[in-house]
Amino acid sequence: MKDNHKTEEKNQALRGTILTLAGGTLWGFSGTCGQFLLQTKGLTSNWLVPIRLFCAGLILVLICLLREGAGAFAIWKKDAAGILVFAILGMSMCQYTYFSAIGASNAGTATVLQYIGPVLIMIILSLRNRRMPKASELAAVALAVLGTFLLATHGTPGTMALSGEALFWGLLSAVALAIYTMQPISLLNRYGSAVVTGWGMLVGGIVLGLLFRPWSLSAEIDTTVIIGMGVIILFGTVTAFTAYLEGVRCVGPKKGSLFASIEPVSATFFSVIWMKASFVWIDFVGFACVLSTIFLLAADKEDGSGKD
Repeated sequence: MKDNHKTEEKNQALRGTILTLAGGTLWGFSGTCGQFLLQTKGLTSNWLVPIRLFCAGLILVLICLLREGAGAFAIWKKDAAGILVFAILGMSMCQYTYFSAIGASNAGTATVLQYIGPVLIMIILSLRNRRMPKASELAAVALAVLGTFLLATHGTPGTMALSGEALFWGLLSAVALAIYTMQPISLLNRYGSAVVTGWGMLVGGIVLGLLFRPWSLSAEIDTTVIIGMGVIILFGTVTAFTAYLEGVRCVGPKKGSLFASIEPVSATFFSVIWMKASFVWIDFVGFACVLSTIFLLAADKEDGSGKD
């Protein structure tokens, strides 16, 4: 019986690892698809993001309705204000700034800059709890700053290797990621991530749609654009989100978040192979500095709790 239990645990751990890695890889591929549409098809974030959020949100909400029935609407009875704030300041802002950063640079760089978000979360929590950051947390901040400096200047102060627009949207996407991660915690505990994310995307898509009116923007819609948007919506959003959540259920949030850090690696790989993005060695040093903060912060949490 013990051997069967151990085998079952190993199989579940393997399944969770594969699913979380698949989710992160699909997110990275989705970012590169966005780069392709933005940089070769003349689309803009004002057009792409509202449509992506609305369509993906609609699909996720329909899935929730099939699973939970009228229960999927419970969030609007008790926490309408909370889901509206999440949809506008969390989901919409996070997606819009991210794809704007991709349009101004490439999927790899934009994704790495967004991953400064966990460091910002650590700083906010330290201020909120009125405690000094630990040594590992201070090291994470230093590495995040160093990585951003290397990406922006290639180590030469006074020169910009990354455009000001790309740096602005990339850092703003990190701020948005921090909001996206912290604001909906109580909602996630009450209603689950599928319901919160689905409604957040749907409402966010509607709000951005009303703001930017993508139907009035000039966009040449051909077969390639339709396929690209389909990949972003179905695989880069719905499938990636579902795979990641199921993977986290199997391996736990700490390991799941670490495995999901394959996203910037995936985005960089596809940017180079597909979009022929050009990087120099110091860019990869900057990438390594930023991504190492994830492992520093995760290791610190694991030491503190002793549990997954």
